[in-house]
Amino acid sequence: MSVLEGGYDRLQLAERSGDPHVVGGVRAVVLDDGAERGIRVLEFRTGGGLRFEVLVDRAMDIGVAELDDLSFGWRSATGFRHPGLHHEGDENGLAWLRSMSGLLVTGGLDHTLAPGEFDASQYRYPRKATVRHGLHGRVANLPARLGGYGESWVGDRAVLWAEGEVRQAAVFGEHLLLRRRIEADLGGTEVRLTDVVVNTGFDPTPHMLLYHCDLGWPLLDEGTTFEAKVSSTRWESPSVKAQGASHLRFGPPVVGFEEQVYEHELAPEADGRARARLLNAKIGRGFELDYDPAEFPHFFEWVNLRAGDYVVGLEPSTHGIEGEAAARRDGALTWLGHGDERSYHTTMRFLRL
Repeated sequence: MSVLEGGYDRLQLAERSGDPHVVGGVRAVVLDDGAERGIRVLEFRTGGGLRFEVLVDRAMDIGVAELDDLSFGWRSATGFRHPGLHHEGDENGLAWLRSMSGLLVTGGLDHTLAPGEFDASQYRYPRKATVRHGLHGRVANLPARLGGYGESWVGDRAVLWAEGEVRQAAVFGEHLLLRRRIEADLGGTEVRLTDVVVNTGFDPTPHMLLYHCDLGWPLLDEGTTFEAKVSSTRWESPSVKAQGASHLRFGPPVVGFEEQVYEHELAPEADGRARARLLNAKIGRGFELDYDPAEFPHFFEWVNLRAGDYVVGLEPSTHGIEGEAAARRDGALTWLGHGDERSYHTTMRFLRL
C-alpha cells in the first residue's frame, strides 16, 4: 500500500530524503503575537493537501483547517485567544463568544448550550448550593497536558497522531477528565477524533458534550448547500420563521442577520453512522461530518450568515436544544459515577467534488 498517489512506499521515501517530513508530519510550534500569544499548536500536514492545527492549550480543539490551500475552518474576529484571557463569568455567561474560532470548538464537559444556574447539592458543600455555567461550559478554554504526537508506521501506512488529557476540576466540584486522540493518514484527507470522558472524582457528576464544527468562507459561500438524511426537524429558533433564510442552500453575507438554529433528527446510513455535509460546487470542495448517533443522539445546524461572522455550524450533541435545565427535568441528563466513562468517535472528511 503506497502512502502517496505517486506510489512511493516507505523505503522509497527514505531513499529520497533523510527527513520523512518532506512528505508530511506533525510539528510543534508556539504562537507569539496578540491574543494568541503563548498557545501551543501542533501543525498537521498530511501530504494529501490537508493541513490543520491542533490548539493544545485550547482543549486540543482544531483551529486552522485547509484543503488544497482553501480554508474550511471558520476564522472569526476573536482569533485563537489564549485561555488566560478568558473570564468564564463575564457577560452573563456569554464570554465563550469572545474566544470562538476554528473548525472545532468543544462544549462541555459538565454543561453545554445556554448559560444558567443549576443545582450543585451533589457536591455536599454548603457554600455551593448551586453552580453557574456559561454558554457551552468550560472545557474549550482549558489547556491540555500533551501526551505525545508524531507519526506511526505500520508497513507502508503512516498515521499522524496527537493525544493529550484535559482536566476540568474544582475543589467541591466536578473532577472530569477528557482523553483526546486525533489522527490523520499520511496522504489522506480526513481527521479522526476519539474522545473519552471519565469521572475521576467520587461525586455523581453531570456530563454533556457538544462539538461546534464550524465552516467558513470560502467553503461557505453563496450557493453552498447543506446535505443530510433529515428524518425530522425537532426544533427551530424563532428567527427561522421571522427571517426565512434557507438552511439548505445558503445566501451571501447579510448585515444584521440573526442566527437561525435547527435541531434535526438524522437518519443513520446503512453502517449505523450519521453524516452531514456542506458542499460548494463552485470551488469543487466539500466537508463531511461522520458521527455515531448512539453517542450523539442530537444534531444542530447553526446558520449564521451575518456579515463579518459568516459561518455554518454542524453540531452533534449528547443533549437536546433545550439544554441542561430541560434535561434535568425530564431525566435525560447524563450522570457519571466514579470511574464511569463515555466514548465518542467522530470523523471529519475534506472532500474534492
